[in-house]
Amino acid sequence: MAEVVEVLVPGGKATAGPPLGPSLGPLGINVKAVVDEINKKTASFNGMSVPVRIEVDAKKNFTLTVGIPPTTALIKKEAGIEKGSKEPNAIVAGNLPFEAAVRIANMKLEGMLSYELKTAVKEVIGTCVSVGVTVDGKKPKEVLALIAEGKYDSVLVK
Repeated sequence: MAEVVEVLVPGGKATAGPPLGPSLGPLGINVKAVVDEINKKTASFNGMSVPVRIEVDAKKNFTLTVGIPPTTALIKKEAGIEKGSKEPNAIVAGNLPFEAAVRIANMKLEGMLSYELKTAVKEVIGTCVSVGVTVDGKKPKEVLALIAEGKYDSVLVK
């Protein structure tokens, strides 16, 4: 029977310490090999928390599955900010270009509730409300209204 360990690790900077070491140690596998593999596969997500799933079979072989960072982490990276706003409706933490929202939606589409790019972009922009980030210099709710009116259909509908 395979053992499964799911953790959030910093992209490209996982260590044998918590949360990985204590989870993998009792399974009897080479923790350093797992950490090296995780760091190699998550290097492109440097500075972000990345979900990682490690499956260990009865013969002590491991399979690594790297997920995509949370939407908020991708928004903060694209907007060039470290933290979201303390008061999202009052203080603006940063600005996200609309094209970046489309890129994030494309990355996350498989794991979202949306089936279409247009609704996935709406989910990403909805997250911008919570983080306190504007989209193309406008409040996210204004951009959502523009999407509903069809102003961005040339970018969203293929």
